[in-house]
Amino acid sequence: MRAVIQRVLQGQVETEGQTVGKIDKGLLVYLGVGKGDGVKDAEFMAEKLANLRIFADDAGKMNRSVQDVGGSILLVSNFTLHGDCCKGRRPGFDAAAEPELAEQLYEKVAEIIAEQGVAVEKGVFGGYMHVSSVNDGPVTFLLDSSRLF
Repeated sequence: MRAVIQRVLQGQVETEGQTVGKIDKGLLVYLGVGKGDGVKDAEFMAEKLANLRIFADDAGKMNRSVQDVGGSILLVSNFTLHGDCCKGRRPGFDAAAEPELAEQLYEKVAEIIAEQGVAVEKGVFGGYMHVSSVNDGPVTFLLDSSRLF
């Protein structure tokens, strides 16, 4: 499972002209589920997202989590995070999980985050979305549940 994590002042997802997810201060997370991912990957990812200390404390150090600052998470499914652009000019997506499994694990991540007391907004799984955000910093991290990076 892979994620692109952005610290944001606000984030929003629209589909078919309707806002389906919106947050103020918090994390915009693009989440991609890969072949071989399972519940353990979802648990790892959810725990990291809820507790990753990337918000500033009073001394300006990254020492607070989204929980600590009362922020929210906007979780957006994104199978292209498992795209392979190494060969040719068109990406391959063989490493992405099948949609049914990917949706189950995406929903599991959202469920576990919410159980930890963090408000979660979501995009539309498999939908065409317009995502907008105001990045704070900018602060952006990559996370892989297999610890590839």
